[in-house]
Amino acid sequence: MNCSILSRVIVEFLQSPCKRLVTAGFVLLVVHSISAAVPAQQSPADSNDRETIKQLLKRVEELEARLKRMEARQTEAAVTAPSVSAPAAVAKDIEAEPSHSAPDHMRGASPALQIRGFSDVTLHASDLHGEKPAFAIGQLDLFITSRLSEKLSVLAELVLEANDENAFGFEAERLLLNYRPSDYFNVSFGRYHTGIGYYNAAYHHGTWFQTATGRPFIFQFEDEGGILPIHNVGISANGRIPSGKLGLQYVAEIGNGRARRTPLVEPVQNSVDENSGKAFNLGVSARPDWAPGLQAGFSIYRDRLTPDGFPRLGETIGAAHVVYTTSTLELLNEALLVRHSPGHSSRTFNTAGFYTQVSRRFDKARPYFRYQYVNAPADEPILGDVGRRNGPSLGLRYDVSEFAAFKAQYDRTGRRGLEPFNGLTLQLAFTF
Repeated sequence: MNCSILSRVIVEFLQSPCKRLVTAGFVLLVVHSISAAVPAQQSPADSNDRETIKQLLKRVEELEARLKRMEARQTEAAVTAPSVSAPAAVAKDIEAEPSHSAPDHMRGASPALQIRGFSDVTLHASDLHGEKPAFAIGQLDLFITSRLSEKLSVLAELVLEANDENAFGFEAERLLLNYRPSDYFNVSFGRYHTGIGYYNAAYHHGTWFQTATGRPFIFQFEDEGGILPIHNVGISANGRIPSGKLGLQYVAEIGNGRARRTPLVEPVQNSVDENSGKAFNLGVSARPDWAPGLQAGFSIYRDRLTPDGFPRLGETIGAAHVVYTTSTLELLNEALLVRHSPGHSSRTFNTAGFYTQVSRRFDKARPYFRYQYVNAPADEPILGDVGRRNGPSLGLRYDVSEFAAFKAQYDRTGRRGLEPFNGLTLQLAFTF
């Protein structure tokens, strides 16, 4: 067979869909055999064949390089754990719905669970009177997802946590059946994180996601003394608003709301509501295309409370935020106002709070600064024990690996009518 004819056959074969490394090696062997068989003294036609062979060798080398790149991309895609350089983006990726087409392995089969775990080990010490330095096991957070159909899925966040009496308790922090027909309307049924502000929707129970060792005080969980209804049981809907490059999104929620705020009462009304009224929350945010990483928005939450020893209270919570997050820079700013209006009285109680947090990543290290403030009236019927708290936090997060981070944080907290105190927290947060 003439070399030029053979070369054309090889080129056509190489351009077929079967571009595998074994094929490239076989072609390389054939080309080298032909090259060795060509005499030293050649005719002009033989010279053309040799030039063709050189081109084929070059083509084989290019295919081998391309195959290596494809194998590298497949290896990266097989790693399901995300990078820790942008924890907020990671949280969104993990909770993002899969494509609308059901995976092949689920067609005609039972739903398959996907489980991710998060936890931390912390050492905390302070000069607050009566507080002793102690190690603590953080929340063991099991994040579970399952696809039921093209538009139905389940999300569950199960937490095992030690309390102040060193006993472990178990709680379903989130449990949702999600229906996702389009980007403009997604609805969830069950127990969810209320869409008040930014932080509560972006960060949940895994401390590994957060830059700092803990949440800002105004977004502390209810059973840790927080001032907001962080969790709710009911229906939550969200989606895009047709708005072009402005990137508007909405959230609309209705649920049981929270119970009266006392240490002896479970704050989240999981199965029984204290009154017939229902809490609702409405929010709008913008993520403009012309400023990637920028998000601004506001929300209004409304409920009725029935605390012991007080008349029925109307509760209104207004929140606003402006945040800017990239893989290297984080700038978070949020403010809110909790307003309680007793029935049969013209007086209202206003509790204001805000925080600002800034951080920048340098390779594996991310230093950060946070300042926070909250001020509740001393005679506030629901939040009277909060008082005024304010102060700075200074810390460093260092990513030990893709799945573990070490954090060190110093806090100084001022209080109304009391001496300020200092605290130091060391934390190892990880995912598995």
